Amino acid sequence: MTDALNATPQQKSEILMQALPHMLRYDDAMVVVKYGGHAMGDEQKARDFAKDMVLLEQSGINPVVVHGGGPQIGSMLKKLGIESQFSGGLRVTDKPTIEIVEMVLAGSINKSIVGAINAEGGRAIGLCGKDGNMVVARKVHRPHAPDEDVVDLGFVGEPDKVDMTVLEQILGRELIPVLAPVAAGADGQTYNVNADTFAGAIAGALGAKRLLFLTDVPGVLDKDKNLIKELKVDDIRGLIADGTITGGMIPKVETCIYALERGVEGVVILDGKIPHAVLIELLTDHGAGTLITR
Repeated sequence: MTDALNATPQQKSEILMQALPHMLRYDDAMVVVKYGGHAMGDEQKARDFAKDMVLLEQSGINPVVVHGGGPQIGSMLKKLGIESQFSGGLRVTDKPTIEIVEMVLAGSINKSIVGAINAEGGRAIGLCGKDGNMVVARKVHRPHAPDEDVVDLGFVGEPDKVDMTVLEQILGRELIPVLAPVAAGADGQTYNVNADTFAGAIAGALGAKRLLFLTDVPGVLDKDKNLIKELKVDDIRGLIADGTITGGMIPKVETCIYALERGVEGVVILDGKIPHAVLIELLTDHGAGTLITR
């Protein structure tokens, strides 16, 4: 798939014939892509990602992009002399920090992705959870670690209610929504929402056929560091219990379970550093990551 964009007309025709059954499988389907990690910071990979989203939309698939931006937020905070603090993997977000978070996520990063997709011939539109009350957040109260006291993370939230009215007006109209994980709470405050959790909530509300998490790893690995191609929810719980799944992969797979419980058909964890990983996963026989289903 990497060479497909530079192939001869005959080669493109052959590639298309191979991909056609997969395209039909996803015809008019909702596919949510959580975009982040190192792939988002590399100019060439960003262009490749934009091309992939355009091709999906042109193939009759309805892509929805949810993006993160932790490194970019950290960089801006550092420039402004604001120290970043974390607890349990989540950024402690005070009033000055949430203002920067919203500026970076819903502003510069969001519009950069929109611009990249539009430059490749797509029609992207940038939104955040605040738009049309798409996502209403509730404040997160979470212990720093098991058996420890709850830490006040400030303006960090998690999805409480999801309203698809705005997205329903966009999808199916040759538009590609690009969503920043910033949402308002019922109290009117702005909250920073973990992008993985935000993507899971959106995918569940849409009843998405696939939720793809573009990460910095190939997927879920076994104890010998080999990729596990497919997993069920019960398998995941067993792999956590026996220590195969550890560290940062635990909250990732927990978000996968969260999305599946809300109606997503399948969730895939894949390496966003692989060129055109989304197309390889959706439009080829061998896929590109770990598929998780119920």
